Amino acid sequence: MSDEGSVTGSRVTLHVVSSLDGFIAKKDNSVSWMDMPGSVYESGASVTEEEAAAFVKAIDCYVLGARTYEHALELGWPYGDTPTVVVSSREWPSARGSVEFYAGDLEALIKTKLAPRFRNIWLVGGAMLCQRFLEFGLVDEIRLMVAPVLLGDGLRLFGSLPTEEQWHLKNVVAYRNGFVELTYAAPAR
Repeated sequence: MSDEGSVTGSRVTLHVVSSLDGFIAKKDNSVSWMDMPGSVYESGASVTEEEAAAFVKAIDCYVLGARTYEHALELGWPYGDTPTVVVSSREWPSARGSVEFYAGDLEALIKTKLAPRFRNIWLVGGAMLCQRFLEFGLVDEIRLMVAPVLLGDGLRLFGSLPTEEQWHLKNVVAYRNGFVELTYAAPAR
C-alpha cells in the first residue's frame, strides 16, 4: 500500500503507544504507565478536548485483537459507537452493537470487508495482530506515540519481523506531557 492508502481510498493506520525502551505493555499486560503524567515540555503542543474529539470522530473503524478488546472493556470502552472489529478465533458474547468478531484471512478482512466500507481504519493492538498486518503489507501508516518512561521489560513493540523495511517519516509532534508522536508512511509496494 502506498502513502495515499489503498486503491479503494481507504487507509490502515497502525496506532501504538510505546515506552522509550520499546515496550507496549508490562509482562503482566498492564498499561497503567500510559496514564502517568509525563514531565512538562514547555515547547510541546497541547490538544484541546474539542480537537481530540474531532480527531477521534474522523476514525471510521477500529481493528483490535482479543486482549486489547478485553482491556478496552475494562477501561470502559474508549471506542464509543465507532464500528470495531475484534480479530479472534475465540467465541465471544455480543457485548456491544458496534462490535463485530472476525476469524479468518486478514487480507480478506481489509480488502473485501473493511476497505469498501471505511476510509480511515485504525489498527490499535495487540502486538501479534500488528505484526501480522505488517508482515502482510496491510499497514499504510504507523503512528507511534513514545511515552517518557523506561519499563525495563515487557511486551516488545513489534517483536521480530521477517524482513527489513524502510518507512518514511511524515511528521513529528512533541507534546507538553513529554510524549512524542512519530508518523511514518509505508514503503512503496
